Amino acid sequence: MPRYHGPLLTRTLGDTLRAARDAGASTWTGSLDLGRSGDTATLTETHWDWQGIRFPYPEKLKDRTLYRWDGEAFEPISRYAGKLIKLVPTEWDVPTFEIDGIKMLPTSKASPLDDARQKVALVQPAGKTVLDTCGGLGYFAACCLDAGAARIQSFEKNEDVLWLRTLNPWSPDPDAPEYGGRLQLAHADVSQAIRALPDGSFDAALHDPPRFGIAGELYSQVFYDQLARVLKRGGRLFHYTGSPNKLTSGRDVPREVAKRLEKAGFRAELALDGVLGVRR
Repeated sequence: MPRYHGPLLTRTLGDTLRAARDAGASTWTGSLDLGRSGDTATLTETHWDWQGIRFPYPEKLKDRTLYRWDGEAFEPISRYAGKLIKLVPTEWDVPTFEIDGIKMLPTSKASPLDDARQKVALVQPAGKTVLDTCGGLGYFAACCLDAGAARIQSFEKNEDVLWLRTLNPWSPDPDAPEYGGRLQLAHADVSQAIRALPDGSFDAALHDPPRFGIAGELYSQVFYDQLARVLKRGGRLFHYTGSPNKLTSGRDVPREVAKRLEKAGFRAELALDGVLGVRR
């Protein structure tokens, strides 16, 4: 999918542009790509110009929504195909995403990218070949690239999530020259695709599946056996589980996961909001 390189707006940013115009400013300087870079727009009474393109002042933007320019108007970055999926701004600039209103990434204490960086550090990716099972917006992959991973093989099942990645400037582009082809991103269901991966072909793995009720197959003994098969001995795995409420769910998902990983051939311990495993 081609990448989007136009402006990204939030309600706050739209209000800021109009306020600068109303204050008589002829230019505005700030970020139109969620904090990745800064630039200057030229302001007039009826429109603003950025990178040689004329845009109207946006009206009636909603909170917790990101907008892109579709050539005629600013439209929310969302799709509905049985479920509503949308890119959602955060106070950290780095966005999260939601499916039917359920937030897919932690954002309460740190940016989703900083949160990913903590987890990636547990598998020590420098110089390693890394399996990224559920790519999402690509923050695990981005952190692996920054940390000097030799290669990352990433899978993402949801086509709409792949579309969000093309609109998110914080999602790594596999075709970007600076990555030198180290990131391979496949549109595939890893629960099926993993069966075709060679034995012992990865030094480390990152597993960030949807919650158990949505993707139980990614918490199964069968899948964990496959993870053990494709990891080299000593290979490190971080498995995100979150912290489901045991009182309401009646389950201790992290400890259940740790037991299954042990059975598959890992030494497992609780770490951060998930489980760290080392292939025996």
